[in-house]
Amino acid sequence: MVSDLNELLQRFRRKDRQALSRLLTLASRREQAQSLRDEVHSASARGRVVAFTGSGGVGKSSLLGGLIELLRSRDRSVAVLACDPESPLTGGALLGDRIRMCRPAEDAGLFIRSLATPGGQQAIAHNLDLMTEILFAYGFEIVLLETVGAGQGETAVRSLADVLVVLLQPQSGDELQWEKAGLLEVADVVVINKSDLSGADQMEAQVRNLLNLPGCRAVPVLKTSAARREGLKELWDVIESLPSKCRSEQSHDRAN
Repeated sequence: MVSDLNELLQRFRRKDRQALSRLLTLASRREQAQSLRDEVHSASARGRVVAFTGSGGVGKSSLLGGLIELLRSRDRSVAVLACDPESPLTGGALLGDRIRMCRPAEDAGLFIRSLATPGGQQAIAHNLDLMTEILFAYGFEIVLLETVGAGQGETAVRSLADVLVVLLQPQSGDELQWEKAGLLEVADVVVINKSDLSGADQMEAQVRNLLNLPGCRAVPVLKTSAARREGLKELWDVIESLPSKCRSEQSHDRAN
């Protein structure tokens, strides 16, 4: 088993994408995770992790598809870990995310992996932090994380990301106040997606009133339309302008 893992790691270091896929599979298994963590951590040059969360149907996958196009047009290498609901029949991932983010298979600067996410996991898959390290060790500059449809208490992804983007959509009604108790309180950026729908301006104003109170940290609130590819450049510019939380925390830990 050790020799097999060593061979796999050698292939991985030669930029073998099949080896990358295999390591991500092993990382999802608890019995393999620690040995992989020891191998990968020292070699990992960390890039930026951006997580996208929100309720089901808010348009996370479509928005990521637009951001992928934008980043690849700037020659930035991107990996996506999309947490899909676990199939009750096969235990695998329901691959809707990969379809909505579809790009040419031969694009060496893009990697998309759908991850089966069982219920009770706070909307993220097992060992997502290790998978992120593996992707950075492979050489990707940016890792985008997508949670399954998330509710008010499902905020675990915050600890894995430099920037947490929470998506809302118009016509959510009173649900906005409910979400304020969880996801909105930990958001670094709030996006009103599907802004081509009626009520987008009113929701933007409501969110600003909820979040940007005197004495509270400022939270950018933006409108986007993934379908029309509107607001994506402005969103990414805001994301890149924010400090890297995880990197700052790591530096603080090393200093101590």
